[in-house]
Amino acid sequence: MFSWLGKDERRKKEPEVFANVAEGLKKLYKTRLYPLEEHYKFHDFHSPALDGADFDSKPMILLVGQYSTGKTTFIRYLLESDFPGIRIGPEPTTDRFIAVMHGDKEGVIPGNALVVDPSRQYRPLSKFGNAFLNRFQCSTLDNPVLESISIIDTPGILSGEKHRIDRGYNFEGILEWFAERVDRIVLLFDAHKLDISDEFRRAINALKGYDDKIRIVLNKADMINHQQLMRVYGALMWSLGKVLNTPEVCRVYIGSFWDQPLHFDMNRRLFELEEQDLFNDIQSLPRYAALRKLNDLIKRARLAKVHAYIISQLKKEMPSMFGKESKKKELIKNLGDIYANLQREHQISPGDFPNLERMQEQLQHHDFSKFHIMKPKLIEHVDHMLANEISKLMQMIPHEEAMMNDSPAVQGGAFDGVGESPFGIGRGEGADAGRGEEEWVVAKERYHYDDSFDKLGPLNGKITGAVAKSEMVKSKLPNSVLGKIWKHADVDRDGMLDADEWALANHLIKIKLDGHDIPNELPDHLVPPSKRGF
Repeated sequence: MFSWLGKDERRKKEPEVFANVAEGLKKLYKTRLYPLEEHYKFHDFHSPALDGADFDSKPMILLVGQYSTGKTTFIRYLLESDFPGIRIGPEPTTDRFIAVMHGDKEGVIPGNALVVDPSRQYRPLSKFGNAFLNRFQCSTLDNPVLESISIIDTPGILSGEKHRIDRGYNFEGILEWFAERVDRIVLLFDAHKLDISDEFRRAINALKGYDDKIRIVLNKADMINHQQLMRVYGALMWSLGKVLNTPEVCRVYIGSFWDQPLHFDMNRRLFELEEQDLFNDIQSLPRYAALRKLNDLIKRARLAKVHAYIISQLKKEMPSMFGKESKKKELIKNLGDIYANLQREHQISPGDFPNLERMQEQLQHHDFSKFHIMKPKLIEHVDHMLANEISKLMQMIPHEEAMMNDSPAVQGGAFDGVGESPFGIGRGEGADAGRGEEEWVVAKERYHYDDSFDKLGPLNGKITGAVAKSEMVKSKLPNSVLGKIWKHADVDRDGMLDADEWALANHLIKIKLDGHDIPNELPDHLVPPSKRGF
């Protein structure tokens, strides 16, 4: 009798198993966090509710910058193709938000149609009104890069108060909505225009709290020479330091992201290395997407808990009958004291509280009598989620990342342009020099190496490790590097070097002294011809 009750209890005690991290996050949000958010009007104050598309979406990159910094050209450079609705020019050309996404056919989806599509994550944007939706679109095209990531192009930011008012929609609010959901925020600067306008400053302030996602690109750096570039870089760091107000310096990538000839090519090597670093960062996004979503959900849960404490405290302080309006004004004015009391009572970090001035402004428009008192059960559910259920999802992440390592990262477009060609980073340089040639590349300098080898007094055609060391340390390279060179050069592993191996050791030393890295494995083309059977 009532055997189903026992089954129900067992089901509650058994740990829930999820197919993947995204499914687990969806379920935890819906059953644990959403009830707390809904009960304490979190969505009215901070961020709209999440839906399934937020957890299933591909990694997104948000591009932000003043007009003519090369945002749209940057997208074309990555895709190596135009997208529907593209406009490029020195004047402010992009006057809308454009979500560049993968699709079987090229096309444009207007904003009003986009926000009613349940398969996409843009539905909450409808709250920003028609003025915004008329300037929001999704451009779809069949491009391999977009199979792994989506890119959000934003209107060029102008200087002056007039342009902010003329937009007709909450530009900073929309940026903040995207910032919460994207995986990378790329701030683009023009090497010729480093001034940060009023609106750009407000835009950067809207992105605060997402500092870990921000990357800086100093674009069009080929338009200035080496000396000017040093000055421009210093000026940019100074300007950013004043706006971001963080002790840590953001990563700045220097380059020229378009397909035209470089004006000053003296920094070509620097641009290539910086581009490779930026591409590596972008290519890592699909691999770490699950971890990013989990991290954002934890951050959201912490904010929702603090918000619940604030709202319930305000409700508790309100009178039941008379003087509600005056008490409301008093509570808003003294909100800083309420923050301090809650911080002490619940051991909450000051960094977890929402911005005081913004919270005071938002509270003006709410009826405190409709707030709810503290419901401990809702807080307990979120605490249990953070302490136990999230940790189970964390254990699944290494497995998902390993699966992503087996599959290719972002492919196509500029990511494939130079990889396997002679123009790839490091191709034909350093340890890669001589690849594919018939003659052993070390033989070109062989007469120098044979000279020094003979002076070391070889016995039976070989020198000992001690003799080799006495000569190799003259390079002033660290012992760790020389040890690595020795392992590569001693091909037959007999603890001694013959003339070929000595030549190889000197060649590797020269590679390192020229500023290149020593490979972890000796490339086949560097193995001495006499040792290729080992």
